[in-house]
Amino acid sequence: MDLYGDKINAAVLALLRLTLHDGQRAWKGFDWNSMDRLHRKGWITDPVGKAKSVAFTDEGLQRAEELLEQLFGKESGPAP
Repeated sequence: MDLYGDKINAAVLALLRLTLHDGQRAWKGFDWNSMDRLHRKGWITDPVGKAKSVAFTDEGLQRAEELLEQLFGKESGPAP
């Protein structure tokens, strides 16, 4: 699958903005509320805990792959 990197950069930058703190610093992970919403939808395992990662459910992985192509695939055009 071909990906359009500028869209990914823009999305990551926007998502990092959700965790802004201490002036211009951002947490290296995603926002807890976002992760909780993904868990409640049944797309990932519970993000609460000491592990630094979560696992996709089968449905979540399929949805993630569809969205990755839809939002960031080169066929969808250049980033705004």
